[in-house]
Amino acid sequence: MKRARFTEEQIIGVLKEHEAGAKTADLARKHGVSEATLYNWKSKYGGMDVSEAKRLKQLEDENGKLKKLLAEAMLDASALRELLAKKW
Repeated sequence: MKRARFTEEQIIGVLKEHEAGAKTADLARKHGVSEATLYNWKSKYGGMDVSEAKRLKQLEDENGKLKKLLAEAMLDASALRELLAKKW
């Protein structure tokens, strides 16, 4: 998985600069990201505090783990159904 260059705290700091009136092009150049990246960050983290962003990250990680567990359980159930169907 690709490692993020910026932490949630840094991203929110950049967005606060943008809200304070800094131009998008100037911010993008200053921080070494594209303008599209800034707009993506704004759509994801716009209006959040650092604590809310950390909580969002925790929930996303937990959701990923739960999805993996569900997929494994469904695969096990499918394998058992297939095994029982062959026996009869």
